This record gives sequence, structure tokens and C-alpha cells, in this order.
Amino acid sequence: MTALNTPRDKYNAVWIIFFILGLGTLLPWNFFMTATMYFTSRLKDPPTDLNGTTNSTVQDSKNELELKFNNVMTLCAMVPLLIFTCLNSFIHQRIPQKLRISGSLTAIFLVFFLTAVLVKVDVAPVPFFTLTMIKIICINSFGAVLQGSLFGLAGILPTSYTTPIMSGQGLAGTFAAFSMICALTTGSSLRDSAFGYFITACVVIVLAIVAYLALPRMEFFQYYMESSTSTPNSDEENKMDLLRKENSEKQPSSCAVEDQSSSVFSIFKQIWVMALSVCFIFTVTIGVFPSVTADAKSVVAEGGAWGKYFIPVSCFLLFNLMDWAGRSLTAVCMWPGKDSIWLPVLVGLRVVFIPLFMLCNIEPRTWTNVWFAHDAWYIVFMILFSFSNGYLASLCMCFGPKKVPPHQAETAGAIMAFFLSLGLALGAALSFACRALV
Repeated sequence: MTALNTPRDKYNAVWIIFFILGLGTLLPWNFFMTATMYFTSRLKDPPTDLNGTTNSTVQDSKNELELKFNNVMTLCAMVPLLIFTCLNSFIHQRIPQKLRISGSLTAIFLVFFLTAVLVKVDVAPVPFFTLTMIKIICINSFGAVLQGSLFGLAGILPTSYTTPIMSGQGLAGTFAAFSMICALTTGSSLRDSAFGYFITACVVIVLAIVAYLALPRMEFFQYYMESSTSTPNSDEENKMDLLRKENSEKQPSSCAVEDQSSSVFSIFKQIWVMALSVCFIFTVTIGVFPSVTADAKSVVAEGGAWGKYFIPVSCFLLFNLMDWAGRSLTAVCMWPGKDSIWLPVLVGLRVVFIPLFMLCNIEPRTWTNVWFAHDAWYIVFMILFSFSNGYLASLCMCFGPKKVPPHQAETAGAIMAFFLSLGLALGAALSFACRALV
């Protein structure tokens, strides 16, 4: 098969399918995060006494479960995400791709369907807390396998086909932030809003499953899947396979593990710049967003409507919109190139956003003074911060699998997904220090 015989992606169908899969990867979790207030409201102590009258003191104060919810949720999300993304990098060749992707989507669908049902069912605070944390572990475990598998799959296709996954993930955050603002504007109850979030997530997951099942039927996709399994010097490789087979008969388990490990590490040596770059990008981003940025106060509002919408709009919606724009831009522009020194330099320069946001009007604060009090400073920083996050991360994820031969691209994509998850985990740890230093 030559380049002249390469089939076209008719109607951009494969591109659209990867966009839907990217959306289905993060939209459920974004809705889960958006519904945090709903979960904490279900953890409150019973608001009535034995006579059926409301006890306002108990209702207004936060109990231990409410206070621990965010920290335990972060732990239950990041640890499985990191562990299972790492496992996927090593075992993805042992488990069929169809099982990893469709199985993960189905499992996440069942968890969200159960979550939607529980909105209508009264459960005591302690069992509800325990069940919620189990669901968070399940969502992030299967989500890690799904994300790693998708980036590995996209690595087999041309460079631009990682962009729709990143763009779909960016739209997921934008959609969730917009839904939060709509719920705030309409004054919907927490339970009604949460039920809407979870049902929407279920619909998107079903759409992603249907899209994935249609993917193998695409001639464009079939061509690159066949190309990834065929490599030059096939006669030599057949001889090597025979030798490996003879050796594996003597030491089947140890040889397989050793070959797989050496393969992963040899691929990492070729893509380490891109892997560490995407890790650093998300470490910086999660280090201040939203732990620091969500505590910014408007100096323009003075108690008006803008004060109510300042954080939902200027922090969450603006971040997700510009992040989505940055991710999507890589579909038409890929500067700097994969071998350019400017890419890691621009990634490193993003560290400046940490002190910039810490010096905005963040309240409460203890150690630092406010240098950038006006709302305009915060908005400008947020635009540059979020756009650079989306654009540079998307470039790294696109370039990583292209620095290795085609038959190693899927493993390279899985490794890149692991370092993305590692960046999220390191950023979550850094966020505690950043917030404490303000």
C-alpha cells in the first residue's frame, strides 16, 4: 500500500467519531464534578428533630463527611487514574482493543445510570458517602483505560487525529461549565440539576459506544490499522518471531514480561521530551486551577449580579472555552514542530502563571499582597493560561506517537496518556501548597 492508494476520510467521519469519543471520555466526569454541591448536600445531618421541626443549627453547619468530601474525592480520583493509566501502558497489547474501549464505556454508563437512579432514592449519609467514593474509583479506573486506549488508537492514524480527542475533551469542560451557569440562572434545585447532568452523561456515553462500534467499518480506519501491523523487513521479523517463540517455550512468562517492559522503556526514550512536557503542562494547570483561581473576588461587582457570576463565567466557563479553542487550533496549525526547541521552552514558560494568579485578588490570603486587583488582569491571565494549556497539550499529544515507528505508535500514545495523568496527579498535590502560600 502506497501513499497514492491511501483512502480518504469520507465526510470526516473518522475525525467526528474520535471527537465524540473524546467528548464521551471527559463529559461524564465533568458533570460529576459539577454536581459536587449536590453530593455534599446529601451528606448533611438530618435537618429535623423528633418533633419534625427544622433544626437550623444542624442544617447550616458542615459535618465531618462534608468537610472531607473534596479531599477524599481527589484521592479516590487521582490514585486509580494514575495506576490504571500506567497499567494500560504495559498490558494494552494483552487485552483486545475492543474490550478495553467498549467495556470501559459500558462500565462508566452503568455507574452513571446508578448515580442518576440514586438521585431519586433517599440514602443515609454514611452509605451514600461510601457508595459515591466507590463510584469515583470505578469511573476513574475505567476512564484511565479508556483514555489511554483512545490516545493509543489515535497514535496509529495521522498526526491530526489526536486533535479531535483533545477538542472533544475541551468541549466536555465547556458544556459542563455552561450547564452549571444555566442551573444557577434558572434557580433549579440541586437534585434536579444533578439528575439532568447524569442523564445527559448517559446519553453521551451511549452515543460514544455507537460511534466506536461504527469505527471499524470505515475504510480509512481499516487502512491505518492494517498499516500499523505490517512493518518493513517482514522476513527478518518472521525469523525473529520464530526465535522468540522458541525462547518463550522455555521461559514463557518471564520473557513476555521482560520484552514488554523493554519495549515500553525503549519507546519512552524516544518520546520523553513530549511525555515530560505534557506532564509539566497539567502539573502547572491543576496546581492553580481551580484551587487558587476559584477563590478570586471581583472588585468591580460591588455586590451586583456580576459578583454572583464572576467565578462561574471568568474562571470555569472562560477557562474551558479558551482551552477548547487551543485544543481545536491544532487542527489547522501545528507550530512549533515536533523537533523544535521552542515547544519545551513555551511549556516551561507556563510556570509564570502560578505566581501571577497567586498575586490576583484571591481571598482569603495570608502571606502575599495583591498586585493585580482589577478583574481585567484576572481575565487576561485566564485567557492566556487556558489557551496555552489546550494548545500546547494538544501539540504534545499529537507529536508523541509520531516520534516512533507506526507499529509502536499505539504504545507511545498509551505512554503519553500516562504522563498526562501523572501531570494531573502532581498538579493536585501542588495545588495544596499553592493555595497555602497565597
